[in-house]
Amino acid sequence: MDTIKSERGVSDDSLSLPAPVRESERHRGFRAVGVAVSKLAAPIVAKRGGGVLLRLKSQWAAIVGPDWAAVAWPSALGRDGVLRLRAASTAALELQHRAPLLIERINCFFGRSVVTRLALVQGPLPLDSPSSEPPILTRAAGEPDALDERLSEIADPRLRAALDRLGRAVIGRRS
Repeated sequence: MDTIKSERGVSDDSLSLPAPVRESERHRGFRAVGVAVSKLAAPIVAKRGGGVLLRLKSQWAAIVGPDWAAVAWPSALGRDGVLRLRAASTAALELQHRAPLLIERINCFFGRSVVTRLALVQGPLPLDSPSSEPPILTRAAGEPDALDERLSEIADPRLRAALDRLGRAVIGRRS
């Protein structure tokens, strides 16, 4: 049987409808992009702590307690589970002795083994840590009236005068 050609010279066989689309081919577009992006981003995210470091920093005081949070701050988490802690020099030795307890608290918080070892770096805590806020006197000393109010509770006149001079010097530096 010969194929009948249309006026343009195209056979009827080439005008046939496409084969039914399989279910897996129908939804490939967005899913493929999401999978591709996650495959590209996974090594980058894993290199920077896998989002664990962000959760660790945001919940640091709740995980280790307010006492340890005041003297230590997580700065980096390696792929091998080494957590680098920035620690105040006065507390570094005790932190080193308490390392197994801190590791246990962190892993218990995450419900899996996230940290295997602590690496302590002695020095001042970074500015983004919540424990690096200025002392109460300098926060309240933002205004001379607040300073006068705080000093009115001190009974000893010589101590009150010395603290007043100190407070005004701090206010002068900050303004």
